[in-house]
Amino acid sequence: MLHEPATPAGKDPAGPYKVRLGVRMFLFYLFFYAGFVIINLASPKAMSAIVFAGLNLATVYGLLLIIVAFIEALVYNAMCHKKETELEKPEPQAKA
Repeated sequence: MLHEPATPAGKDPAGPYKVRLGVRMFLFYLFFYAGFVIINLASPKAMSAIVFAGLNLATVYGLLLIIVAFIEALVYNAMCHKKETELEKPEPQAKA
């Protein structure tokens, strides 16, 4: 039995845009996560400070990491979809 892709794969004209966007978003998240790690390394007791609604900094920061990742995924999807739609439009024909 031959297993082939469900859809044909070709060159993605939005590929370079997606890569640039993905790298930028990854770097943003990397620095955001690095802040979490640095706080834990430099001052672990600071993570026990109550910051919001009776929750400590570790819990709030951890939840923010999850929420930011989810929001980035939604933004990435929307921006890539917009770029793909923009590149799918046929170019206007020049009048001869």
